[in-house]
Amino acid sequence: MSNLINAKDLEFLLYDVFQAQQLTELPFYQDHDKGTFDGVIATAEKIATEYFLPHNAKADANEPQFDGDKVTTIDEVKVAWQHYSQSGLLAARHSYDDGGMQLPAIINTACVSYFMSANPSTSGYPFLTSAAANLINAFAADEHKKKYLPAMFDGRFSGTMAMTEPDVGSSLGDLTTKATPQDDGSYRIKGQKMYISGGDQDITENIVHLVLARIEGAPQGAKGISLFIVPKILTHDDGSLGAANDVKLVGLLHKMGYRGTTSTVLQFGDNNQCQGFLIGEANHGLKYMFKMMNEARIGVGTGAAMIGYRGYLESLDYAKNRPQGRSVASKDSNSKPLNIIEHTDVKRMLLAQKCFVEGSLALCLLAARLVDESEVGGDADSGLLLDLLTPVVKSFPSYYGPKANDLAIQVLAGAGYTKDYPVEQCYRDNRLNPIHEGTHGIQSLDLLGRKLWLHNGKGQQLLLQKIQKTLMSAKEKPALAGLVSEYQGYLDLFIKTTMTLGGALQKGEVEKGLANSAVYLDMMGKMVVAWLWIEMADKATSVFENKDSAEDQQFLAGKLQAAQYFIRWELPKVTHQANLLQGFDETCMSMQADWF
Repeated sequence: MSNLINAKDLEFLLYDVFQAQQLTELPFYQDHDKGTFDGVIATAEKIATEYFLPHNAKADANEPQFDGDKVTTIDEVKVAWQHYSQSGLLAARHSYDDGGMQLPAIINTACVSYFMSANPSTSGYPFLTSAAANLINAFAADEHKKKYLPAMFDGRFSGTMAMTEPDVGSSLGDLTTKATPQDDGSYRIKGQKMYISGGDQDITENIVHLVLARIEGAPQGAKGISLFIVPKILTHDDGSLGAANDVKLVGLLHKMGYRGTTSTVLQFGDNNQCQGFLIGEANHGLKYMFKMMNEARIGVGTGAAMIGYRGYLESLDYAKNRPQGRSVASKDSNSKPLNIIEHTDVKRMLLAQKCFVEGSLALCLLAARLVDESEVGGDADSGLLLDLLTPVVKSFPSYYGPKANDLAIQVLAGAGYTKDYPVEQCYRDNRLNPIHEGTHGIQSLDLLGRKLWLHNGKGQQLLLQKIQKTLMSAKEKPALAGLVSEYQGYLDLFIKTTMTLGGALQKGEVEKGLANSAVYLDMMGKMVVAWLWIEMADKATSVFENKDSAEDQQFLAGKLQAAQYFIRWELPKVTHQANLLQGFDETCMSMQADWF
């Protein structure tokens, strides 16, 4: 049995907390039931366990190589890709007519979770390909959908997103890659992109790059950016391959983690022969790319949650089986040593991990449920709530997943710092996620500077309605009433802080209001995850309280204890954050560059 996910926890989240089976009432999902959902998840677990997990350490130790001509990856990556693509998971969320399974996003996320836990770097290739295919399906012309999607769905082609340039990271409005119109309707693309995950490899026949560029004469800034399909190899209408498309691999970047995924620097149009094909309307590229970016942000959060989850389960297993030391009350040096899980400080570290990773997984599944409700169910309110929560979904797991991995290393002590155990690789792999798809600071500016106030703050109202519904239910349960009362006090503080910051922004005090936005994002993340812990505790009490099974009772007790830990140990930190935010603390803003 592999330490990838606690299957009981996943089933509880899917069917008791988020009621995934109710999605089958939507016409698009009506052919499914819990049996088909479980069958797809079981297939994902099997492929992840048999073909992704075994080479996780090997791919880390044997990075892809570039000899100046071609990239070489280890054979196991290619085999894993074949099994993933043959399973149909690349097209899982798409319609039957397009070769998909019409699978709900929440079930697809559950499947992806197994792969991210087993081998995040090899999982990067299908993850990016699915996201690129989703964007093409949503916005590209029919001729391009017919040309590229079948090959992307069956695994012949992979996909990437090419945004970052050597001098342009998050400030995409400053990008310099050019697109020159041609008489045949295509464009000549010229420029350099870097940090392109999966930008070159020997796994697929072709790679479909989605490239942001500025058409000659377009406005400067973000409003002049367009999006293009730029295949590595030109593709005929029937899907067969043509000539190389003047996309040159300059070199591979060597990272701290995620070493099995190529990270590339690509030169487009070195010989002025790189063809690109416009997606949608000119100068609307960022709008289209944000579909892929927002999907990727939820995916990054899921990956961070699952790498943290993997480290937690590995350290839990170690703690249960590692004898070391005796009770602090014991004076008998001849007594049998305890397994370290009996020591209170080890319990503290495991509880913190459990709170961070199970809370993060719940957060990501909530986002996926909102995707289903908004995109398939047509629920506009779910779409608004999803937009509001996306920065939190990306950032909370990305911040606390590595913290969980750090604690996992500490539980194993010296052993955790060696390559004999997987927890040190988990930490290195996960440390990339706070950077991926927008840093914590970028996400916080998006949240506090924009998302909170869209549609007159309706997203906030929807979130508070959901929170209050949970609190109303939970406070009726004696075991949860105290925690609900504690949470309500912090919720009132959070609401007051939000109103205070909103008042400053409304008065035009933008720099003052946004100076500590990163603190606000962390505060909101804690409030949302604490709500989800009360929701999990409430649902677990309803489902398991009267069951006789020892396993069920232990599961319930674990959820209640974790909820208590998060609300008593982690949530009080928002008081300090509220003080900084409501006081508009200027310590960081007023620091001068010359003072460092």
